[in-house]
Amino acid sequence: MSISSKLNSFWEYANPKKFLATTERVLPVFWILSAAFLAVGLFWGFFFTPDDYRQGSTVKIIYLHVPAALMAINAWLMMLLTSLIWLVRRHHVSALAARAAAPVGAIMTIIALVTGAIWGQPMWGTWWEWDPRLTSFLILFLFYLGYMALWEAIDNPDTAADLTSVLCLVGSVFALLSRYAVNFWNQGLHQGASVMRAGAITGSDTTEKVSNVFFFPLLVCMIGFVLLFIALVLYRTGTEIRARRVNALLARERVGS
Repeated sequence: MSISSKLNSFWEYANPKKFLATTERVLPVFWILSAAFLAVGLFWGFFFTPDDYRQGSTVKIIYLHVPAALMAINAWLMMLLTSLIWLVRRHHVSALAARAAAPVGAIMTIIALVTGAIWGQPMWGTWWEWDPRLTSFLILFLFYLGYMALWEAIDNPDTAADLTSVLCLVGSVFALLSRYAVNFWNQGLHQGASVMRAGAITGSDTTEKVSNVFFFPLLVCMIGFVLLFIALVLYRTGTEIRARRVNALLARERVGS
């Protein structure tokens, strides 16, 4: 199969009917897999890993904090991708997918901020610090709120999709800063990457990293969060498509009357 034919097959899912039919088949799989991975990962992490020699049992909040922070950033990057598809290809499903992902990403950001505060208080002696990563994460959360508010404030859905896509482009700066702030500013309280780093699994990286006893259940939790995010976005995108159909029918009835 040529590249052009593969792309044509991919763009078929921009058709709302095709998208809904496909998601109805795959959604149960994602729900079951996400529940299984999260149950195993959280149970393994909270009940079968030892306390850290420096942080004690507080370290176990890593199984919520790190996956939530990962998805908070990647949710916005997914919104960026689908927004670009909307701006270039004008596929409504892509715009609705970005809209569907925003509340999920916002909740992930809240979880990351709250668990980070709970984790940081005994370690840093404060619930909040204007650390570069914390600050960029807070700004990212505000962008999530602004993105959702902009969708609700504009009646014309295509205009709303255009403006929110531009907002998404701007907010992507803070999504990237949230991920790489430690690399840009050395004075922050956060340590450098110790989980998602080349050599973290193989051991070829000699700098400090998460011990395997914590890493493997964390990896299971991260997979569970990714699967949960996909399931939620697919479900919410389907809801957005159906809501748009209902609104279109109501608009036609009003015009006809």
